[in-house]
Amino acid sequence: METITNVFGSMVFNNSVMKARLPKETYKEVRRAIDDGKRLDIEAANVVANAMKDWAVENGATHYTHWFQPMTGVTAEKHDSFISPDRDGNIIMEFSGKELVRGEPDASSFPSGGLRATFEARGYTAWDPTSYAFIKDGVLCIPTAFCSYGGEALDKKTPLLRSMEAINEQAMRILKLFGNTTAKSVKTTVGPEQEYFLIPEELYDKRKDLIFTGRTLFGARPPKGQEMEDHYFGAIKPRVQAYMKELNDELWKLGVLAKTEHNEVAPSQHELAPIFATTNIATDHNQLTMEIMKKVAKHHKLVCLLHEKPFAGVNGSGKHNNWSLSTDTGVNLLEPGDTPYDNAQFLLFLSAVIKAVDDYQDLLRISAASAGNDHRLGANEAPPAVVSVFLGEELAEILDAIEKDTSYSKKEKEQMKIGVHVIPKFPKDTTDRNRTSPFAFTGNKFEFRMVGSSMSIAEANITLNTAVAKSLKEFADVLEKSKDFTESLHDLIKSTIVEHKRIIFNGNGYDDDWLAEAEKRGLLNLKSTPECLPYMIKDKNVKLFKDFKVFSETELKARYEIELENYSKTIRIEALTMTDMVNKDILPSIEKYLGEIAKTADRKAKLSIDSTYELTRLKKLSALQTAILGGVESLETALAEINEKSSQKEAEYYHDVVFKKMQELRAVVDRAEMLMPSTVWPYPTYGDLLFGVR
Repeated sequence: METITNVFGSMVFNNSVMKARLPKETYKEVRRAIDDGKRLDIEAANVVANAMKDWAVENGATHYTHWFQPMTGVTAEKHDSFISPDRDGNIIMEFSGKELVRGEPDASSFPSGGLRATFEARGYTAWDPTSYAFIKDGVLCIPTAFCSYGGEALDKKTPLLRSMEAINEQAMRILKLFGNTTAKSVKTTVGPEQEYFLIPEELYDKRKDLIFTGRTLFGARPPKGQEMEDHYFGAIKPRVQAYMKELNDELWKLGVLAKTEHNEVAPSQHELAPIFATTNIATDHNQLTMEIMKKVAKHHKLVCLLHEKPFAGVNGSGKHNNWSLSTDTGVNLLEPGDTPYDNAQFLLFLSAVIKAVDDYQDLLRISAASAGNDHRLGANEAPPAVVSVFLGEELAEILDAIEKDTSYSKKEKEQMKIGVHVIPKFPKDTTDRNRTSPFAFTGNKFEFRMVGSSMSIAEANITLNTAVAKSLKEFADVLEKSKDFTESLHDLIKSTIVEHKRIIFNGNGYDDDWLAEAEKRGLLNLKSTPECLPYMIKDKNVKLFKDFKVFSETELKARYEIELENYSKTIRIEALTMTDMVNKDILPSIEKYLGEIAKTADRKAKLSIDSTYELTRLKKLSALQTAILGGVESLETALAEINEKSSQKEAEYYHDVVFKKMQELRAVVDRAEMLMPSTVWPYPTYGDLLFGVR
């Protein structure tokens, strides 16, 4: 029996494999490329490619692919075999440095937001040596960036890598000011907690809405949902445990640090959490995790649902993005230290994050915006659409003391001095956990809880990295010119707290009073995707990304268009699926049942038997049938009348008109379901779906 240590990373061309298979000088060149961003020359690339090919073939691979992340939200791959013909009509297995470093997939059918015309098909993939190659389903997968013929980023990895370079540069400036001469780089790290649902495959196959949209468009609430809180952290059912075991095995083979698994709040809902990794690797791993979750589920005759709100009335699924900053020497810059300057350094980085979240709350909200996540944000299982920072009582009191120029003291706390004020020694965990906060400090990291379960974490981390880089740059610009570092440091932390304390909220984010208070503070409450997307291309946001070379203005506007189009397409597909279900299945089923009870009522009348039940049911269902018919016709009319000239107006129309009619139609259909026998209702019910895994 294989042990976990033998299985882990067995399908990854990782550092230990490279060290064993590459010549020493080539290995050193690869490490320089990974650690210092040095470009790998073609001679070294040829050596790496040959070693990578030999290793892959030994492990059963026959093909290779440049594995990339276009702006579809999922990954893409084009497979090429290693075979090449020889003179004798046989084949040899070849893989060159050129093939490793660059690929050329057809870019014409990927979303581009106007970056290139459909007839301009050329696109390039470029190897990202910082993310190890791996074998999946007999194919060597090489993580790559994806760009257009003109060099514009067509993917999520390229801007993420750019943002990591930006925050590294600015964080290093700050560390040098504190006298740190040992750190060579600063990287952001992420541990994304992934929530998901598991339902029986045979029931999924009978639900058109789940097949076409990933969520249930109709469904009356069952007698029992999550009210008893008996599923959360409950004993894991054997069938689910078997799924989780295989999932862990497959993820471990690929070097994904799957760590924690448990039942979540809603019936059939679960969570997997990994150990943190460097942000671009964590992003790659999370995309792999979602793909493998779905694949492994089929082995157990289950279906994994990653939609943010697959079932109305029970908790939806998020993806908690645990973000921090670490040096290459292993120091977490958001972990409170034990010396005066360490504490001052921590407070400065903390202030930088607070400032970034306040200045760019709109971009953070946008990074979690989608048609699916609109159902979840603001409900009582997810943060509200208002962005705020939770620090906990102790940190809030410390910042308040700094703001007021008063000493801070607390029983059983050692006091420390950063030059002007008395500051306590911080324990490792300085906060409680606030599950209602969108952006909560949890001891040595920030947990951004708004991201949706099906979404790539790239957008959230691009925004965080770039916004914090800007804060750090402004701090470094001031401190580098300072004649009295200690005094300037104090003044900078204090002024930052004063200017940005409005974003700090330690209370209940679900409380309606908070929304009123947030409005008074001038915080944004962007409730829907069409409402928040225009903020993406506001001048201050365009300038942010341009200044740090993360997005050009053209690239940013392209993403704005893509997000709008995705929203409109999603709502349109859902609306068309609703009309299809109603016209082909739901109305005919109601009509058939009405006919049956009408016959029963007539037969009872002839026998002089009381038919009150049948007549009452006929009256109620007939009225609902008429309402459903009117609702579906109204929805069809709304879909036919769309004639907006801009992507923004079209998205607003889908939200304000089409989605509203979808909700109205659903309400009457769900009432009809409550009056229909389960034997004649055309689809598996919520009770079947949520409690079907036994």
